[in-house]
Amino acid sequence: MTLSSTTNSYAETTHFQRSLKRLSQEVLRMGALVERSFRLSHQALFARDLEVAQQIKPLDKQIDRYYRQIERDCATLMTLQRPVAQDLRLLSAFMHLVRDLERIGDYAEDLTELAVKLFPYPPHSCLGEIEAMSNQAQMMLASSLVALAELDAKAGQTVKVMDDTVDLAYDRVYNTLALTRDFQGVVEPILLLGLTIRHLERMADHATNIGQRVSYIVTGQR
Repeated sequence: MTLSSTTNSYAETTHFQRSLKRLSQEVLRMGALVERSFRLSHQALFARDLEVAQQIKPLDKQIDRYYRQIERDCATLMTLQRPVAQDLRLLSAFMHLVRDLERIGDYAEDLTELAVKLFPYPPHSCLGEIEAMSNQAQMMLASSLVALAELDAKAGQTVKVMDDTVDLAYDRVYNTLALTRDFQGVVEPILLLGLTIRHLERMADHATNIGQRVSYIVTGQR
């Protein structure tokens, strides 16, 4: 091997590592936007804040742009740079991980639409427990993103344990709504709250997926 080829190989490796670092930062920036979107949807739902609800759509467009760009960058690095197994695992995990983030962002936008439809109705008695579900799911997302930033496999696994709390709350609230009889002439608020808890449960599932993907990045085990 000549000095020139050695230098070129080193330059390619250095460029690839820089690209990976930049990509990791972009994923975390996308994650921060998704966290903000989730917080805003929470405020729209439980503070009945219409102004906040109107901020979600442009934020979701930003999230979608990050998602498409990160997917393209991952595909480019995988096809052009011929990464080693560990780096390939990282890129593959990123591609799945940003999909989970994008879905959480979509659900946050959906939650604000449900919030607007719920505005005319008096708060249901189970709203406090639904708010606790939302807080728990947000903590799960924050924990999974910290695990990603620190590449902490153990922290990633703890998110799965936190998901059990959301699942139990979902079952309790669902049963409460299913047995509700005081519709005040309309069933719409019950249906809207049913969709709300379903969205929150799915958001928690996607946060769990992110935590597990961090574990996969670090350990190589699914």
